[in-house]
Amino acid sequence: MGATAEDGRPDGGGPTEMGEEEVVVVAVDSSPLTKARVSKLQVSHPVSSLQVAPQGLPAQARSMAPSFQPTPNLVPLSLSISLFLAMTPTSGASLNSRRYTNRISLFLFLLHLLAAGAAISFFIFKAVMGIRHVLSFWLPPVEGAAVLSILLAFAWQKAVRAYPTLLTVRLIVWSSAAATLAAGILLLCFSMPTTDGAGLVLIIFSVGVGLYACWVTRRMPFAALPHAQPAVVRDDARGAVWITLWCFAVIGALNFYYPPLTILALILSLMWTAEVMRNVANLTMSRAVALYYLRGMQSDVSYCFQRAATVNLGGACLGSLFVPAIEFCRIIARALNLLEGEDEFLFSCAHCCLHVMEAVFRYGNSWAYVHIAAYGSGFVEASQSTWGLFERSRMEALVDADITSAICFLTGVASGSLCVIFAASWTYSGHRHYTATVSLLAFFVGYLMTRIGMALPQACVGCYYVCYAENPTSRFFLNDSTIADRLDQIRNGREATGFTPRLPRRYTPSV
Repeated sequence: MGATAEDGRPDGGGPTEMGEEEVVVVAVDSSPLTKARVSKLQVSHPVSSLQVAPQGLPAQARSMAPSFQPTPNLVPLSLSISLFLAMTPTSGASLNSRRYTNRISLFLFLLHLLAAGAAISFFIFKAVMGIRHVLSFWLPPVEGAAVLSILLAFAWQKAVRAYPTLLTVRLIVWSSAAATLAAGILLLCFSMPTTDGAGLVLIIFSVGVGLYACWVTRRMPFAALPHAQPAVVRDDARGAVWITLWCFAVIGALNFYYPPLTILALILSLMWTAEVMRNVANLTMSRAVALYYLRGMQSDVSYCFQRAATVNLGGACLGSLFVPAIEFCRIIARALNLLEGEDEFLFSCAHCCLHVMEAVFRYGNSWAYVHIAAYGSGFVEASQSTWGLFERSRMEALVDADITSAICFLTGVASGSLCVIFAASWTYSGHRHYTATVSLLAFFVGYLMTRIGMALPQACVGCYYVCYAENPTSRFFLNDSTIADRLDQIRNGREATGFTPRLPRRYTPSV
């Protein structure tokens, strides 16, 4: 007896309209010829997921399907299962994997978190009981900067989600340049050696951001488009609570043995913890958006967060250790590639760095979080699979030219600079000798808090690229030619802004 299932057109359609006759076909044939046809159909006609229906079910019940389901026809259960498995682009991958990823890194992070929690509790106790006189001038500016960073993080995230336009992208870039310039000028006005050095660094960075904004002007319209894709995720305040407690711990560490080393250890701990929190938010959003693009499913955000904080947490911990360092080295390699010119030494450095980054980036990149969230892959495996998709789709130049990560970075810099203006002004009015230390701490807190919030739009863009690379002919991309048009511009040489090549240029010595 053959089981029956609903099927329809490959690209999907609406449910069966009322009054329309349904044709029910029951197939029982399992001959080799039928299997050969099924094999061909798997390769050339991937379809949407199928639903199995009992044989005696009324026609009205069978027609009650989601709006994205195709017009039903009935096919054998073996054929429906084969077609469903053929939709999965990664061999052996499952969207419901329960395997914990990167267990060693997960264990190390939990052990570090336990030690950090104990240290923070101890230093908070010392801050409250041992050095109450310090709290009077440390607590208001530091905790005020933490609260301001929380508000700025939510403001930036709301602006990007509500107004994903070219104007928002330009506002982020130029506000970052203006905020760092204002913070730098303010620190120079204090006329102290420590604040003068920090102010000079901020002014130089502001000039660099302005030059970068002019260089990527023609890429900004493309950067504004992917943020508008349909996905919503719930904000999480755990990062704000942890950073607030961390600020108390730093105050307590001032009266402990070797304060510089102690505070440095706390800073490194917060960097790893905040990066893991950011990537958990990234995995949560990536899971929701990937299920939408790959299966047309509206997923529960709470369940996505639960998976990100448990099953996929090991991948986030491992990626948080290596991706920032890899991205930093990649920036250095690009800068050397731009400056190589006719200098043999710079050419050799650029040649070496680009080859190293070409090899390393394949095994560790930020695009991996999409496959970690969707298929439960390990970090290295997901990095290889996502970059392999880009290579097969010839999208390397496109993803290299993406400025979404730079936009999110500049939002963090802008928030950090505004926190510096707030904390430095407050501290200088009462205890000017601590102005540089408080300013550095405020910038660090503002930057990290905003980066956690901006992980959500960055995850949307990452899923947008990876899901397109997996299936460019998906019905979700039929009416969206953003990536296709951009690829056409790059391949035909119609891109006005030159890209930094991933492979070194051939060196021809002058005669």
